[in-house]
Amino acid sequence: MAVTIHPLRLEEGWEKAVPKQFTYPFCYEPHPFCIAAANEVRHYISRHPEWHDELQRGKMFGVLIAPSKSPQRETSYPVSSPFKRKPERVSLSYLAAFSGTLDGKTQHEYFVPPVFDLMVPGCYFQEEEAAISRINRQIASLLPATEQQEQDAAVLRRQMEEELATYKDFMQRSKAKRDALRQDASPSEEDGRELQLIRESQHQKAEYRRLKQAWEQRIQVNEAPLRESREQVKRLREERHERSIALQQWLFRQFMFLDALGEEKALPELFAPATPPAGAGECCAPRLLQAAYREGLRPLCMAEFWVGASPADEVRHDGHFYPACRSKCRPILRHMLRGLDVEPNPLLADRETLLSHLHIIYNNKEMAVVSKPAGLLSVPGKDDLPNVHDAMRQRFPQATGPLIVHRLDMDTSGLMLIALTEEKYHELQELFLGRHIHKTYHALLEREMPVGEEGDIDLPLRPDFDDRPRQRVDPQHGKPAQTHYRVLGNRDGHALLELRPITGRTHQLRVHCAHPLGLGNPIVGDRLYGKPAERLMLHAYAITIEPHQASLEEVTFTDEQTLDEFQR
Repeated sequence: MAVTIHPLRLEEGWEKAVPKQFTYPFCYEPHPFCIAAANEVRHYISRHPEWHDELQRGKMFGVLIAPSKSPQRETSYPVSSPFKRKPERVSLSYLAAFSGTLDGKTQHEYFVPPVFDLMVPGCYFQEEEAAISRINRQIASLLPATEQQEQDAAVLRRQMEEELATYKDFMQRSKAKRDALRQDASPSEEDGRELQLIRESQHQKAEYRRLKQAWEQRIQVNEAPLRESREQVKRLREERHERSIALQQWLFRQFMFLDALGEEKALPELFAPATPPAGAGECCAPRLLQAAYREGLRPLCMAEFWVGASPADEVRHDGHFYPACRSKCRPILRHMLRGLDVEPNPLLADRETLLSHLHIIYNNKEMAVVSKPAGLLSVPGKDDLPNVHDAMRQRFPQATGPLIVHRLDMDTSGLMLIALTEEKYHELQELFLGRHIHKTYHALLEREMPVGEEGDIDLPLRPDFDDRPRQRVDPQHGKPAQTHYRVLGNRDGHALLELRPITGRTHQLRVHCAHPLGLGNPIVGDRLYGKPAERLMLHAYAITIEPHQASLEEVTFTDEQTLDEFQR
């Protein structure tokens, strides 16, 4: 299927806004060109009522902007070319993509094709998937008969057990009678009676063995079809497993990704030594870059956005832009971005500034309390970003133990307790486990709420294994997560809340505020569960340590200065 390239309609003077570097896909503000293209995509899909129900359930779309040669466009500007005597005029175009499938198809005329189309008729994948489906049907057809045979076999075994148990009971009663006869026998009768009683006992034991053997032979014959059915189902399941794994590996090898230099690599090579996750390569970003490279386009910027309702287990908002997922896309995009001049990771850009805003507000020989700025990690991560742990190790070289007692999300500002001794670390850990340490957060939410409203949110959480560090609401497998909230006031159209986490799950406050089953009102600046802004407006304002010994008093630390900056 040919790639459809769409002209981008822009206002006069747009050329001044052409980005100098390509989008860093894992943390970005959408470029105005991408916003304009996304609006055109939304307008296009709104004209397809047959997609309405599916889009209502939610889907990720993406756009990529690139220069296109189009001398007739009014929004074009001259660019000198060494290959032509006359200057050519260049305008902008965009490519559009959707993730996975749309209306049960992997390809639609308006959108770029997938990197590999596994739904092409006659494709090996389709043939092998059909063969696996036939095996599933064979298994399904065998299971009812097998289950009936299992039930019949169970009934027969119960009959055997009951009959053997009845005979054993008879043997025990007979033994009791024989024992009584032995007690009552006179000396003259003892020898003859004992011989008779022994023969009776031996006869009953032999009879029991014959009865048991007869039952076992009967069950052996009766269960022969069951054993054959079990073996057949087992063989089919093993064949299905082997063919499924082989098909998955074959499919991975078909996904070949280009970079800007023209080098191509397959999915297994990009994820080695790990196994690629299911669905890798089917997201918007890889599709867009692949199509651009194949068409000889030079990517300028890219963005992905959500259309429709938020899924029940994660937080997505209609019209919001989202970074590329890390577990599925990061290894792929690391390769595909080679040869492009990509924006630096914005999280690395403010390294020294972040560290300069890390303040110690209290310390003694055992413990310190620090105020962490938004954007600073609590502990070292994969990207060698600045973090509280390393900064505290430099500030307190004499400290023993792990230092970090608890964590704050990178995007969250506020107070953290630092243990300077091993003993204090274990003491504070026990206090957290015993819920003797309480944290109070202030948050600014996207919309206003009634002042004074308060309540509890109870939504169990688990990691989104396909898109870390995002979290999902999962009533079945999630860990309990509870938050108490109170609306303190409203300012400039935003609700100011006090949040008290009862449990301490990752992103708990962010998900509880944003999720439709929580407050349905994301925290301002939440790039994962809401809309990006200058910063996440979530601040750990206070930490209270309850007295856990009679000689101690309650102590509370507050971060007033940072809170003032947060509220402005």
